[in-house]
Amino acid sequence: MAETIRRVVYFYVMVPDKAGEAVRLLQTLRDAGVNLLAFSGFPVGRRAQLDFVPEDPVAFRAAARKAKWKVVGPKTGFLVEGEDRTGACVDLLGKLAAAKINVTATDAVIAGAGRFGAILWVKSKDVGRAARALGAS
Repeated sequence: MAETIRRVVYFYVMVPDKAGEAVRLLQTLRDAGVNLLAFSGFPVGRRAQLDFVPEDPVAFRAAARKAKWKVVGPKTGFLVEGEDRTGACVDLLGKLAAAKINVTATDAVIAGAGRFGAILWVKSKDVGRAARALGAS
């Protein structure tokens, strides 16, 4: 089974880098019924960047606006879903390397039942070329 690769919109919020900040935002989204396709967080200096890939960007924005979050985006990333196999990320990232596209960031994980998923980001100027290189929908 080949991977399914699709463009997705994501948003990010900068928060203090302290315990419980991600939970607070995730609870807000859960309470608003916002489903996430992917979520990632990482430290940036003394703050943390939380990236949200919502299934419904309009619902995400409404919940964020109601919570008075300072949201950046929408931006574009790629969501990958596929059958787990040795070297899955090598093949995926190799397509971008062959097209001379630098990957800004990526996260990948096995999902059980022989499946894996990944999210990856490239610079805005490279989104179109990356979509073609990946065969993204």
